[in-house]
Order: sequence, then C-alpha cells, then structure tokens
Amino acid sequence: MKLVSWNVAGFRACLNKGFENFFKNIDADIFCLQEVKATKEQIPFVPNGYYEYINIAEKKGYSGTMIYTKIKPLNVSYGMNILEHDNEGRIITLEFENFYLINVYVPNVKRSLERLPYRMKWEDDFLKYVKNLEKTKPVIICGDFNVAHNEIDIKNAKQNIGNAGFTYEEREKFTSLLNSGFIDTFRYFNKDKKDSYTWWSYMKGVRERNIGWRIDYFLVSSSFISNVTNAEIYSNILGSDHCPIGLEIKK
Repeated sequence: MKLVSWNVAGFRACLNKGFENFFKNIDADIFCLQEVKATKEQIPFVPNGYYEYINIAEKKGYSGTMIYTKIKPLNVSYGMNILEHDNEGRIITLEFENFYLINVYVPNVKRSLERLPYRMKWEDDFLKYVKNLEKTKPVIICGDFNVAHNEIDIKNAKQNIGNAGFTYEEREKFTSLLNSGFIDTFRYFNKDKKDSYTWWSYMKGVRERNIGWRIDYFLVSSSFISNVTNAEIYSNILGSDHCPIGLEIKK
C-alpha cells in the first residue's frame, strides 16, 4: 500500500503546476494534502476511484487539509475535538482496519515567534490525542510538522537556531512525540543521509542549490514499523515550496 503526503501551498495553484500528472503517475492508495486553502467546491479535481475528505479553516484561503483514498475508512473525524484548535482545518483522521491515519498541518509559529506559546499548547494536546487513539490500534501520522528536528534536517543549522521552525522548543516537542513511541520513517531507513529536504524558500536559487529543510514527515507507532517497507522524499517534484513524501506499507 502506498501513501503520499504533500503540502501543496494552495491546491488550486498546485493543480496548475503539474499536480495531476504526479497524482496519476504515483498512483497512491492514500493521498494526504496540507495547506489546501480552498473549499471542496473550489477544487476542480475529482479523481475516479477515490473517496474525498476535506477539513477547511474558518478563515477563507487559509490552512486546510484533504485526503483522497481508494480504501473507504471505517470512520472519519476532523480536528482534535478541542474548540480552540479545530477552527483552522488542520487535522483529518481516518480509521482503517489495522491503523489510524492522521493527516496534520501543524501551526507555524510565525517569523516573530508570536505563535510559539499557542504552538506549545497545540503540541501537548496533539500528543494526548494521538496517544489516546493508539490505545485502540497503531497510528500513522503524516504531514507538515513545521519543524526541522535535528541539524541533519536543515542545510544551515547553526544560522537558523532559534528561528521559526528550528527553535529548541519546537524541536523538543517533536522529540517528545518520538519518545512517546513514534518512529520517523525516513530516518529509520536513512539514518545518516544528509541533504534530504522537503521544503525550500521561494527565494531565487535556493531550491536549485538545495538549501532546504526537512519538515514533512511520516511517523508510525513503533509497534507498526515492521509493516513499513519504504519511505521516500520526491524532491524532484515541483508545484509547491514543499515536495511530496511517500510511505509504503504491507497491506
């Protein structure tokens, strides 16, 4: 079974930049999108053979998550059932027979770090949410986590310490998530691989020189790792400031 996750940085724009070709060529069983920035009615893309689920933000043209899946889930839920977090369309959870799948777009702290206190609260509540699900069956979490975990996950680590997406606070919350029993699948298969990124600034020449950050992840419950056969970064796929990532699991 093949799963793909991609922050499309505006789905309608990405559709004009080759999204459909990638979607058809990769032929994933489940396709998770973040930062959709549109309602279902605004999206001129309805692939055959897929069920569609979308969680939009109250604020128009902001945030939002979406999932296309060939396999009909047993249950679907939106958000964490916490009012202060659930108005930005950041989470969709699908329950399948052998696992839960969470598609997440983690809040950005903003360049000024003004949203860091909120992010810390969000992280604590998200950890409780996923660990509660894990009591029932293993969990797969994918999406844009808006943090480069370690120095190997960012090109210019020293210069970025303390900046949004690479603060000690954000990195520690990601460590806490892993320490609670989740595995970063890309690092599991590529322990020491450098220069593997999923996001690049739109500044001229940055992507061409691969000055990037790895902030998009597939995490799985440690009890599920034996079912994972591969984890990929599709760094050559354009259409967004992020590239897609993939996970292959046993059916």
